[in-house]
Amino acid sequence: MKKITLKIGGMHCASCARTIEKALRQEEGVSEASVNFAAETLSLEYNPEQVKEKELERVVRDSGYQLVWDKEAAGRDSQEKAARKAAERAAFSFLFTIPAFALMFLGLFGIHLPIARWLQVLIEALITFPVVFIAGYQTHRGALRAAGRGRANMDALISLGTFAAYGYGLSAFFFDVYTFFGLAAGIMAFHLLGRYLEARAKGKASEAIKKLLKLEAKTARILIDGQEKEVRLEEVKVGDIMVIRPGQKVPTDAEVISGISTIDESMATGESMPVIKAKGDELIGATINKQGALKAKATRVGKDTFLSQIIKMVEEAQGSKVPIQEFADKVTGYFVPAVIIIALLTFVGWFFVGGSAALTTAFFASIAVLVIACPCALGLATPTALMVGTGIGAEGGILIRNGEVVQTMRNLTAIVLDKTGTITKGKPEVTDIFPSAGFLKEKVLQLAASAEISSEHPLGEAIVNKAKQEGFKLDDLQDFSAITGYGVEARLKGERVLVGSRKLMEKEKVDFSQMKEFLVKLEDEAKTVVLAAYAGKAAGIIGVADTLKKDSKEAIKAFKEMGITPVMLTGDNARTAKAIAKKVGIEKVLAEVLPDKKVSEIQALQSAGHIVAMVGDGINDAPALKQANVGISIGTGTDIAIESSDLSLVRGELSGVVSGLKLSRFTFRTIKQNLFWAFIYNVVAIPVAALGYLNPIIAAGAMTISSISVIFNSTRLRKKDISLAAARV
Repeated sequence: MKKITLKIGGMHCASCARTIEKALRQEEGVSEASVNFAAETLSLEYNPEQVKEKELERVVRDSGYQLVWDKEAAGRDSQEKAARKAAERAAFSFLFTIPAFALMFLGLFGIHLPIARWLQVLIEALITFPVVFIAGYQTHRGALRAAGRGRANMDALISLGTFAAYGYGLSAFFFDVYTFFGLAAGIMAFHLLGRYLEARAKGKASEAIKKLLKLEAKTARILIDGQEKEVRLEEVKVGDIMVIRPGQKVPTDAEVISGISTIDESMATGESMPVIKAKGDELIGATINKQGALKAKATRVGKDTFLSQIIKMVEEAQGSKVPIQEFADKVTGYFVPAVIIIALLTFVGWFFVGGSAALTTAFFASIAVLVIACPCALGLATPTALMVGTGIGAEGGILIRNGEVVQTMRNLTAIVLDKTGTITKGKPEVTDIFPSAGFLKEKVLQLAASAEISSEHPLGEAIVNKAKQEGFKLDDLQDFSAITGYGVEARLKGERVLVGSRKLMEKEKVDFSQMKEFLVKLEDEAKTVVLAAYAGKAAGIIGVADTLKKDSKEAIKAFKEMGITPVMLTGDNARTAKAIAKKVGIEKVLAEVLPDKKVSEIQALQSAGHIVAMVGDGINDAPALKQANVGISIGTGTDIAIESSDLSLVRGELSGVVSGLKLSRFTFRTIKQNLFWAFIYNVVAIPVAALGYLNPIIAAGAMTISSISVIFNSTRLRKKDISLAAARV
């Protein structure tokens, strides 16, 4: 199966989106088609062996819309162009509507032009003609196309309303009735104004994608035969050596080959503090070089870059659907035909019970029903909130894979946390140094680090790193050798140096009995003990442990406050796991669990009635991430495993999980608010219009307001605080 996101042109309302989805889903080889009316995109999953691109394009075209395969060809500013054209149409319509309104209202008060009645009717008909038939051409065309395929959409309601009002005006040539040409123009003008405001508001909702697209560098400076040459970003190839000066953007994903600098990675990770980069470190394309000059080798270009992956993921999420939306979609499918039936019943009802003004009342009330009804608000309720929510997430390094996650995360009851690399940093660090009598802490560390400098063991690396951080000069030792399973030995100034386990010291008969108190203390804290000896005597003890990430304790406290039970899942021994769990406040620990057994532990929690999120590094945890109701992968920069999870966090901290949970809850709450107001609006407005309490012009304005209010409620998400420090949701 092939998954793609494409641009759709020609949609006017939520019914249009539903029409395209139904047509494509009936096509053999198409497994899923989801149209986002707000973003004007189509997310498509299909088998290219069974159905060709031209066939899919034909299905969309036959439905009355356009499919753009190359989104770049559609233009990054297509939404701005659409808003500009909508503004021009609205301005054109009001240019003629205002004088038509004036004539209509004067007529209602018995004031007429000092000319023959038929001539005034003709003038009003001519003034409103450009609004109804020229500015409104697209609306009528959309309605006719839908009708030709046996369907009705929002355009049909507006067309019926304006044609009815215009036709009623034309009847003034033959009967002594009011000329309501101004009503026809007003309905269309307010409809077109609504289209413009909607286009503007939708643009605000989809700002995130535009921001991400604008982040890309336009050019790069690469070395060719030792000479710098500036080229367009599209010309950079994998393996090219790029020169990146202070203040410049990193053109594409790369690896530093020389130089040292600090990089502002906030666009990718949401982390405000610049990160130090040196030889061997990875650079993320579009991040900003703050200080030193760097030379870097391009590792990923074009659609393979980290930024491109983020954009693709955000587009997929925005094109996906939340389960709660299915009900709204079903309602939208039946909405327009139901409104037309209600309008007809309203006309018939008022015609028979309306008394002396039966025809006028029936006419007004039925038109008001047609133009007050608004499936657009229902169609925009979910996608606009999802667009804003996923956009905020992308800007803060929280990548939501699909809309379903947003709904599932609000119901979580348990969150399973991998220990190493999730709660802890994932690499050992020196935590304690206890010197023996006659030795200083500094000497113990220097001796141990000098002995371990040639070792590849993680514990040895931790000791060497600590010595380097302290600025110690390491001694040159002779006769270094590693003793497998025990430690290392070497010679310094003719004396023997031993660094390793208790077993090594027992084997070499080095007495550490006077330091038993420190040994027990470190072991009780589940730390690994490294012993150092010099010239046959105990020099000191070094405690090494995988230390906690700085925000783990606070994040786990936040999970509990949100009503979610934290569970530690690790392959480590029970003693170490419980010691770490105690520090961070986790009561439930699943220790000594092999990677292939992690899935069954998740299943056991689910069988016990829990809705489970699993947080891991996305590599050896991939099966467990898939099994969980929500899989959350957490990494650093480009290490993030986007494909294996529902939610990906670019920053390797648990506070990001809290932010992701809060963002999901805020987004889903906004979706519910939007759907509630959209339903309530229609439930209340349609009966009010049918009872004759609404002027059709006011109805047209109210219809516009309902759509725009839903969009602006979604944009309010931007003001929500999703940080760890913010109050719980």
